[in-house]
Amino acid sequence: SVFAIVRISMIRLSSASASATRTLKRCFSSSSPGSKVWQVYLSGEIHSDWREVIADGVQRKDLPVRLTSPNTSHEDSDDCGAIILGMEDKRPNWDKIGASMNNVRTKTLIKDADVVVVRFGDKYRQWNAAFDAGYAAALGKSIITLHPPNISHMLKEVNASASAVCEDAEQVVDTLAYVIRGELPSTPRDGDDYVPIAERLGAGNPNP
Repeated sequence: SVFAIVRISMIRLSSASASATRTLKRCFSSSSPGSKVWQVYLSGEIHSDWREVIADGVQRKDLPVRLTSPNTSHEDSDDCGAIILGMEDKRPNWDKIGASMNNVRTKTLIKDADVVVVRFGDKYRQWNAAFDAGYAAALGKSIITLHPPNISHMLKEVNASASAVCEDAEQVVDTLAYVIRGELPSTPRDGDDYVPIAERLGAGNPNP
């Protein structure tokens, strides 16, 4: 079925909350009503539930985010042009009228996006996702790529244009929570092995 656009309403942070206080100090901003709602476009493979995982995480963290995506019904995206405009005798023409119609949605939503998340899976070749990443980069959009580590080499040029490279959908949610509110996960990715940079590599500025 078509992935529904998810809109998450913002909530007012309680001034009594210690975590809210830390967030305000870190970001110099609040999530009061009327503040920015971030537009996040979810591009890429349609064969797993990664979009739903991000939507659930955004809702769980009450982030001021509106999620959008292409039509994720493979059959509808293939046949939309033929259903609406009429069938074509040759496959290239059938594909063209469908792709052109889908492109209206894709171009509009990427142009409107603050952040474009591009998911690559390791089972299928997502040519469309790579095109979306290039289009978003040309528009100067902030890009988050999402893919398993075993295909990192093939995507090195795409990743070089990304602001963050994530291995799972929860990392995307945590990235959004940080850039929007300054919130960090309670447990670092490396767990107990995590060491702050000043302890691991030394202070960057010896006279802060």
